Amino acid sequence: MNDPSGFTAAQSVAVPTAYTPQHLHALQEALASGEQRVAYEGKSVEYRSVADLKAAIAQVQSALVSEAGRTKTRQIRVTTSKGL
Repeated sequence: MNDPSGFTAAQSVAVPTAYTPQHLHALQEALASGEQRVAYEGKSVEYRSVADLKAAIAQVQSALVSEAGRTKTRQIRVTTSKGL
């Protein structure tokens, strides 16, 4: 069923306030299996595309890292060449 906002019933589920590793695992399993519907804790969410699913995975990973008090480690690598 579509409501006027364009979301399906599965997409209008309340967003959790704190993510758990189980949320991340459910998202990764859905991505690996090619599914766009993710179910956890008796709720389900259907993503419109793989890109939306990947964005959700990145958001959950970021939230889990920040909840743990760690920051993301970033590496910058610079390579140069004389062009010979």
